[in-house]
Amino acid sequence: MKKSKIAVLIPCYNEALTIEKVVKDYKKALPEADIYVYDNNSTDDTDKIARKAGAIVCYEYRQGKGNVIRSMFRDIEADCYIMIDGDDTYPADNSREMCDIVLSGKADMVIGDRLSSTYFQENKRPFHNFGNKIVRKLINVLFNNSIKDIMTGYRAFSYDFVKGFPVLSKGFEIETEMTIHAVDKNYKIVEIPVMYRDRPEGSVSKLNTYSDGIKVIKTIANLFKEYKPGTFFNLVSLLFLLISVVIGLPAYIGYFQTGIVEKFPSLIVSCFGLTVALLSFITGVILQVIVKKEKQNYELYLNQLRMIESFKEFDNK
Repeated sequence: MKKSKIAVLIPCYNEALTIEKVVKDYKKALPEADIYVYDNNSTDDTDKIARKAGAIVCYEYRQGKGNVIRSMFRDIEADCYIMIDGDDTYPADNSREMCDIVLSGKADMVIGDRLSSTYFQENKRPFHNFGNKIVRKLINVLFNNSIKDIMTGYRAFSYDFVKGFPVLSKGFEIETEMTIHAVDKNYKIVEIPVMYRDRPEGSVSKLNTYSDGIKVIKTIANLFKEYKPGTFFNLVSLLFLLISVVIGLPAYIGYFQTGIVEKFPSLIVSCFGLTVALLSFITGVILQVIVKKEKQNYELYLNQLRMIESFKEFDNK
């Protein structure tokens, strides 16, 4: 596709009520940008309304926001990418500032922080609010960070981040995956407070509080295991060590007092727990070495990506 300096990415599923306003707002805020709407099997003419409003409409037939983002990131070439939801919950006022931060090299990912502004007042779904707090706390503790809004759908990205981000999630857990990837790979992250307004009457959220919430928690656990295997398997090792000691302690005490092992089942379970603890510790050490090597390879990949871009710019001149 034609390379543009700024690309606005709008993943959509049944947003006919709001998509026209969203497209027009971002065309006004960023008149030089290309506005891409990726329709994800909508049945309410979202695509026709978006095209009429001036957007470039594409289609992703695999259901799920993660699948849409994967296609967007693969297909579109730009220097700065703005990702926004099609439900008109984020005003376009901050888009210029977010683009400027990315294009100036100050950030690879700009996070539109809803939770520090109006989110908890505007959002009428208390379990969504609670879930956002839980996810934020989990990620900041597990990955030693202090990001304020993990699951916001309003972000700006650099070319390096977009082309170097391996999208694995299929659904709404994609924002969590983005955040963890950026933290782990030491990308430059900037957060700015953005206003949030609840969906207009008649517009329905596609996020299921319980099923999607469980998917997000599972994603965090899996990514913690994959990105920090040393810490993960050390915790598993410690858990089995404690279980082993608690179960085996009476058998050991009895042996030292009488010279006879009277609780063989406890001793066997204790020895099994010690074995699992040792294997978990060794597994963590090995995997942590592999992860470190992968990080080195990733940095080399980014260097190659920049070299390719430099050659392209040179050829264009």
